[in-house]
Amino acid sequence: MRAIVLMFDSLNRHMLPPYGDTFVDAPNFARLAERTVTFDDFYAGSMPCMPARREMHTGRYNFLHRSWGPLEPFDDSMPELLKQAGVHTHLATDHQHYFEDGGGNYHTRYSTWEFFRGQEGDPWKGVVPRPDDPAEDPSVHPVFRAMHRQDAINRSYMPTEADHNQTRTVDAGIHFLETNVDADRWLLQLELFDPHEPFFTHEDHKKRYAHDYDGPQFDWPGYQKVTEPADQVAHARYEYAALVSMCDASLGRLLDFMDGHDMWADTMLIVNTDHGFLLGERGWWAKSAMPWFNELVRLPFFLWDPRTGERGTRCGALAQTIDIAPTLLRFFGQEPPADVQGHDLADLLAQRSSREGALFGAHGGHVNVTDGRHVYMRAPVEAANTPLDEHTLMPTHMRSRFGVGELAAWEQAEPFAFTKGLRTMRVPAGAARSNPWLHGTLLFDLAADPGQQHPLQDDDVELRMLRLLARLMHENDAPASQFQRLGIPFEGEAGPEHLLVRAQADRAAAVAEPLPPLAELPAVDLLTEPLLRLLQDHRARAVVERHAPQLTQTEQLSLPPTMGLLALARAAILPAATLRALAQDLAGDLAGDLAGDAAGR
Repeated sequence: MRAIVLMFDSLNRHMLPPYGDTFVDAPNFARLAERTVTFDDFYAGSMPCMPARREMHTGRYNFLHRSWGPLEPFDDSMPELLKQAGVHTHLATDHQHYFEDGGGNYHTRYSTWEFFRGQEGDPWKGVVPRPDDPAEDPSVHPVFRAMHRQDAINRSYMPTEADHNQTRTVDAGIHFLETNVDADRWLLQLELFDPHEPFFTHEDHKKRYAHDYDGPQFDWPGYQKVTEPADQVAHARYEYAALVSMCDASLGRLLDFMDGHDMWADTMLIVNTDHGFLLGERGWWAKSAMPWFNELVRLPFFLWDPRTGERGTRCGALAQTIDIAPTLLRFFGQEPPADVQGHDLADLLAQRSSREGALFGAHGGHVNVTDGRHVYMRAPVEAANTPLDEHTLMPTHMRSRFGVGELAAWEQAEPFAFTKGLRTMRVPAGAARSNPWLHGTLLFDLAADPGQQHPLQDDDVELRMLRLLARLMHENDAPASQFQRLGIPFEGEAGPEHLLVRAQADRAAAVAEPLPPLAELPAVDLLTEPLLRLLQDHRARAVVERHAPQLTQTEQLSLPPTMGLLALARAAILPAATLRALAQDLAGDLAGDLAGDAAGR
């Protein structure tokens, strides 16, 4: 028995041929659907990248206890369990997050592994800054300025498609297959960072999507609301599509190898992703900064399982990322550990198991649940979004260790059901990328509103979904602080007094409104002026106090020094209506004077 997992990052289901009409040229995904079972209700669990991969290893949710981080000492790792059972596990990847502080012990769970450098600002090739380098945009956070500079350097070392990270990674995967095609009991995880941003491809793939565009280079949207003109949004979608077409070609190479070596009789194939990516839909770019809508969490998933022999069909059962580990373990004859929450997908296909509901989310964000018909997104009851803690014995963030100041406040927590008797560190968590309180609690009926365009206000449905959410949180042994943050009783059953959809509906609707394009806003120079500097002028301060008085309060001094009103609106901290009112008033009699003052500073 052999198994191949081909994993992409940020692959949009709604842009693939097996899932509907699309402009994306991806014939090998259509071919894949003919050889596999296509899952129609496959959901993410924990997000984004490394939380999803922890779920692939452990078969249980991550996001209620911890944010981005390594495997914990008490975690059961599927590749490691297989290795211990005599299955050779191999990882070939260009996913650089495995090799940062917050992912540094995943790859070592495999028997062997290899890594190909250069994706998304990976600190790969060293080029010291020169005095004559192009000027950098001071409004961009220094971390992202450094990443963009490094990415440009890395691209210069990949002049041809043969040099591209993706190509080199697939070459390595094919080499593993060529070397071991006659061997038994192995798992290959061929994991591609693409089509994650930046959308870097060469001309052969770009020319499939020829279009008129004379704007700035734009293949790396920020995690924020859209304010770019329509042609720039379309250009980014074409750049993403070109990268998906490159991924499709890589998939074709794998399918060709399996066909050419008659591997289908005894080789499982899983093709999956961790989450999607918004490309202007709903007025948003990317992920994490907005609620986890279905474009982001209802994932493409394809399975060929020699145990069932089912192909060319579709499965409508509710499934999730946590199901991957038990499926692979059982395929190789290993029983999943007791802490695994997922199901063997062979049992799901045979209707020997089912799932009443599925949780999903990111640490500190909405806690979401779906039963396949409704999606319920529970926001916190208070704007502070607290209490929120990290429970870990591996205190690292994505690219850093926990700081001394963070660790000074840690306390010892009681063991959870899955920590094998170990107490964790309980560390007060920092702010989430986006405060879910801003977006409010949301409820959607996917049968009546599959695009999630019209939030539902139905107290009976909300109460049922709230109780399902609480029950699944208890099954995950979620900390009591999560219940407190969300305003759900930890003991006893939630009642009508705990409903939030109606109470938060006005705020949710205001924040959900897309922003106008920059060309439609007056006084853009003042909207992009750093807020702390803008407030030094009493006239501007009066305008801000009129429309957004919270921004003049002392606690707002913690804002990044380069952040202005436009950036706050892009982050959904200011609703679109408030931004328009600010722009209109700032553009009145004061605009010329203030712009001159700003230029003189």
